[in-house]
Amino acid sequence: MRRPPFSPWHLLLMPVALLFALPLVQMVLTAFMPDSDINRFPPRFIPSRLQLDGFAGLFNESPALHWLLNTVIVAAVAVVSHLVLCSMAGYGFARLKFFGKSAGFMVILATIMIPTQLLMIPTYIMFSRLGLIDTLAAAFVPWLASAFGIFLMRQFFLSLPAELEDAARIDGCNTFGVFWRVVLPLARPALATLTVFTLLGSWNDLIWPLVAISDENSYTIQLGLANFQGTRHTQWSLLMAGNVVATMPLIIAFIAAQRQFVATMTFSGLKG
Repeated sequence: MRRPPFSPWHLLLMPVALLFALPLVQMVLTAFMPDSDINRFPPRFIPSRLQLDGFAGLFNESPALHWLLNTVIVAAVAVVSHLVLCSMAGYGFARLKFFGKSAGFMVILATIMIPTQLLMIPTYIMFSRLGLIDTLAAAFVPWLASAFGIFLMRQFFLSLPAELEDAARIDGCNTFGVFWRVVLPLARPALATLTVFTLLGSWNDLIWPLVAISDENSYTIQLGLANFQGTRHTQWSLLMAGNVVATMPLIIAFIAAQRQFVATMTFSGLKG
């Protein structure tokens, strides 16, 4: 009997994938719809004609490119700092021996269970005293490191055989040399996953910038798009065009790191 060219699970996964892709397709189509199609009832899924008025209004009526640049800066700083600080901290908790290591790691891990809303007021007061309110730094300083990033890197480092590091030390490498030359190259799947999670979180962050930033020059793309929604009127064409502009970089980044992302889910302690 000839086997089918695909797994039987694909018959179930394909409709589910299409269901999840439907809102994205609707967003893209709405970005190219005329206002008459957007505001009609019942709503139209396929536009009667394609136009670029939403994108033209987005870039002509708002500093969307400046907001996008701010978001790129925030995401880049967040990703780089996470890769550096979380990998070093994760390696320290995984391999180094020092007083209070277990207690310190548990305290860091416990911060994950604290709701973000409880931290907003003390964080705002601290940032206000430091003079960071209404600046772009207010958006990226909270993303310099995270307890989840430290946990992820620690779990991956624990899965690596310690004999590789012992062999490097015999060859004369110090602790930082072992970390930089031996351990870090092997951690590329974990670093790719940390990049994806940090990029998604920092790029889509809205609540904290909404609290800490009121200067339009320091808006991120998500904060700027939130202003297109009002109490009595929402500029749907501009909003959907802005969502397309804000979403496409994330989709490209995920596709580029998909293989490393799956590999880390297999080898790290996050697998089910």
